[in-house]
Amino acid sequence: MVRVISQIILAVVVVQVTLGCTPSAQGNEMAAPVLRVAAAADLQFAFAEIGALFEEETGGKVIFIFGSTASLASQIENGAPVDVFAAADVRSLDGLVSKGLLIKDTQRTYAFGRIALVGNKKAGISLSGLRDLLDTRVKHIAIANPQHAPYGLAAQQALEASGVWEQVRPKLVYGENVRQALQFVQTGNADAGIVALSIAEVPEVTYVPIEQGLYQPLEQSIAVLKGIRDEELAREFVAFVDGPVGRSVLRKYDFRLPGES
Repeated sequence: MVRVISQIILAVVVVQVTLGCTPSAQGNEMAAPVLRVAAAADLQFAFAEIGALFEEETGGKVIFIFGSTASLASQIENGAPVDVFAAADVRSLDGLVSKGLLIKDTQRTYAFGRIALVGNKKAGISLSGLRDLLDTRVKHIAIANPQHAPYGLAAQQALEASGVWEQVRPKLVYGENVRQALQFVQTGNADAGIVALSIAEVPEVTYVPIEQGLYQPLEQSIAVLKGIRDEELAREFVAFVDGPVGRSVLRKYDFRLPGES
């Protein structure tokens, strides 16, 4: 009888311990808050670093969705589950604010982007300026699609200002975003390209910054979306990007910062 009672007590204890240690119970008690950030493709390297530093400081988890600014804005308009939007231009943010999708007082300019001329190293073509793209050895030139990517539009503006747009148009291949344009050059599917300076330092390419007076300033803006679950954490991330740590990382990746020449 004593043995039976002991077995019953043991079974109860096991059940209690098991229930207390279920994944759902542990997850509810220990899960870190998650922040979903839609970010322009030129931010991929810089935000990967900023995100890791933010997680270390706050204990939260950041999930990034990178893409062209216009495509991300369209997804947000259609209800994509996003907490923060970091765009490659200010107009996209202004449009979403006017539609009541973003919290206006969280919007701020966090950086000004720059573009660079890149060349595939294996192609062996020396590129020091945009007129070098007229070289007959340059068969394909990659840029982001100017119809929806701010960096693609900046590339078009620079080519037009340099007087080579019409001559190089037949050579152009368009990436969905600036990161894909860089990949075309990295893989040799394009001999050269114009991409964000912030992502140009990769082993497969050479690069040279393009004179900033050849294109309209790429004023990059960030804001928090309305109606999200953890607005406080989202606001913390925006402040972190525009704070001392975030600005230091952005400067490292060749962004020009507000208030700096």
